Amino acid sequence: MSKRLRFFLVLILLAVAFSFLYPTINWYFLIPQEKKDLAAGSRLHIKHYSAQQAQTALEKIRSLDGEDPMPEKYLFLSDRAKERFKLKKKPVPSVWTVADILKSYPGRADILAELEDHYREEILSLKEYRDRTIQLGLDLRGGMRVLIKADVENLKRASGEALTASEREDAMRRALEILNNRIDQFGVTEPQIRRQGESMILVELPGDADRERMNKFIQGKGRLSFHIVGDEALAKLREFQRQRPGKILGPDGRINQPDFLPAGTVLRGVYEKDSYGLDQLKGFTVINEEVSLSGTYIRDARVSADAITGKPVVNFFLTGEGGDIFYKLTSDNVDKALAVVLDDKVKAQARIVEPIRDAVRVTGFGREEADDLALILRTGALPVPLDIINQLAIGASLGEDAIAQGVNAVMYGFILVILFMFIYYKGAGLVADFALILNLYFIVSVLSVFNFTLTLPSIAGVILTVGMAVDANVIIFERIKEEYRIGKSPKAAVTAGFSKAFWTILDSNITTFIAALALSQLGQGFIQGFAVTLAVGIVSSVFTSLFVSRLLFDFSTEVLRVKKLSISWRRLAR
Repeated sequence: MSKRLRFFLVLILLAVAFSFLYPTINWYFLIPQEKKDLAAGSRLHIKHYSAQQAQTALEKIRSLDGEDPMPEKYLFLSDRAKERFKLKKKPVPSVWTVADILKSYPGRADILAELEDHYREEILSLKEYRDRTIQLGLDLRGGMRVLIKADVENLKRASGEALTASEREDAMRRALEILNNRIDQFGVTEPQIRRQGESMILVELPGDADRERMNKFIQGKGRLSFHIVGDEALAKLREFQRQRPGKILGPDGRINQPDFLPAGTVLRGVYEKDSYGLDQLKGFTVINEEVSLSGTYIRDARVSADAITGKPVVNFFLTGEGGDIFYKLTSDNVDKALAVVLDDKVKAQARIVEPIRDAVRVTGFGREEADDLALILRTGALPVPLDIINQLAIGASLGEDAIAQGVNAVMYGFILVILFMFIYYKGAGLVADFALILNLYFIVSVLSVFNFTLTLPSIAGVILTVGMAVDANVIIFERIKEEYRIGKSPKAAVTAGFSKAFWTILDSNITTFIAALALSQLGQGFIQGFAVTLAVGIVSSVFTSLFVSRLLFDFSTEVLRVKKLSISWRRLAR
């Protein structure tokens, strides 16, 4: 490969690495801290923030003079205003005034909704952006770590038979779905939930955490059940709402059970996902308190498209025993509504038009709603018992100390290595130092693109990689010195030195890489983080040592045509 081609390859890799690293640089150094705090918060807090910001912005806009140009920070409203002007076939203003934009919206609620959408998307996009950066582990920022065991081994179908290996795997995946669905119910900052091994789940909650609330968050079972809707009681509820609106919900937001409801029925809220992905109360219904069918009888649920209309259809399938129960239930309640209830929230309702045995079709949803319902049915089908194995609280001050110590260790070690290489190997040492800087740059870039979580052991892996990268350069330089000492020209000495050191460096790094790979697959938690960092560092150090360093030496010997190598304080050439 020619020097020019190698040079352009290094430039391309530098540009690609920067594109990987830029989100992390932008997140930690350019985005304001208050925005980062909002993005790290729960969707409920984002909802409150967006509504408050929209209200404040509208009041500010309405306080301006109508003939004033719309301030730049609110000019995003002109996009929708422009559409309305075109629909009404009115000339689009060249300069948008406050009055132009306000008059383009039908009412106050419309412009308020547009403002809230803007602030919501701004923070939610930051939340997604955050997922593309290097994250700090709990040992660096503090919080709570909980190790949970999903008891899939003892889980049985409703029929009483043990699960197969594939069903156990599916049950484990559903346990993760249940926890992820509750991610915003815990607190201000969202937890990170990931699987470890075959039956373990690790939950990490940054910041101050309430242990009791954490336990409740994890061990909730997600009760899923089917109930017949009480049509007569529902009619009474509608009349009650017309006569006494606003009397169903109490001051604390809880549902008040009216006295007129017949015995055996209960009032429940009907919920749908809003634009924030949160359950939003849309209305009320009355259901029979007795469970008509438990969600444990569901063996699968999937979304398909109607062959005629193309609209989403939710199909769920019951076990044999569940099919018998459901057939009798639907036979006895034709023309009545059936409610799907999860944790006392009505998630869907459907009218029974004919007896059904084991395959149920539910229609009337958009694609996202259908996917949500299928997920609810699947997660409720096999509620996996979750047991907390270990719970560890880490103070924020420990995180700050750990960050300072880790950064100092890397910085001091890096500076000492750079000074040593320059002092001992002179000009060649500068080549090694440049390769070392690129090595760290590539390591951090690769870790960033994989959304790596940085911990203290990971920092230790970086420090170890620095030492290994220098070791490869030392081997190369000593081989070059040997060749140079016997009288070879600088170009010949460099070529022979790299050639003879190649397999030595490659063999030693391959064995270490195999060990790191084994640790990353067999280890968990901190050990895995250390192994991943080490493995990435090995690949990067081999590339910078054998490829980048060689390019710099070839440039000096072939392009600059140096007559003497600057690689030692002693006279080497004859």
